[in-house]
Amino acid sequence: MYGLTMAAFLLAVFVNGKICKDPNMVSANDFFFPGLNMPGNTSNPLGSKVTPVNVNQLPGLNTLGISLVRIDYAPYGLNPPHTHPRATEVLVVVEGTLFVGFVSSNPADPNVKNKLFTKTLYPGDVFVFPEGLIHFQFNVGKTNAVVFAGLSSQNPGVITIANAVFGSDPPINLDVLTKAFQVDANVIKYLQAQFWWNID
Repeated sequence: MYGLTMAAFLLAVFVNGKICKDPNMVSANDFFFPGLNMPGNTSNPLGSKVTPVNVNQLPGLNTLGISLVRIDYAPYGLNPPHTHPRATEVLVVVEGTLFVGFVSSNPADPNVKNKLFTKTLYPGDVFVFPEGLIHFQFNVGKTNAVVFAGLSSQNPGVITIANAVFGSDPPINLDVLTKAFQVDANVIKYLQAQFWWNID
């Protein structure tokens, strides 16, 4: 119970699953995170690394409705299609050239496809990914890329689409995925057999 007595635990205020710290125990370190000047390790199959600064790393963010990430990309590195269920993301490119995009939610008309919005970004460019929509970033340059992004939640969450669909434990039933993706079962088996990287 985080070192609390039972009485203090019962009186503690939970916000977004986090206990609000006793104000008498708060220090400047609860509002401090060092190291966003350091590049993340991009030596993985996706060639990218997300360094989050949310309530899990910086307790002082609890209840403030904001967080931050640094994302590093090797040449041709990818932050794969994912979504933040609790946050809009605003991204600024510091270094490199990125191809970014997001997909609209399902249209009301079943005969209309989801719309893809894309843009090539350069240093100083800003792009917004609306809350809950699937989005991605791909370094199309031959050099490293760096971005910083603000998110409108102290705990935005992330669901990486391929990881969630093909890498869950236990796996989603083969019949469900075969029917959903309208492909042969061997394609689903192949995808489920892959190792799905988490770059956070």
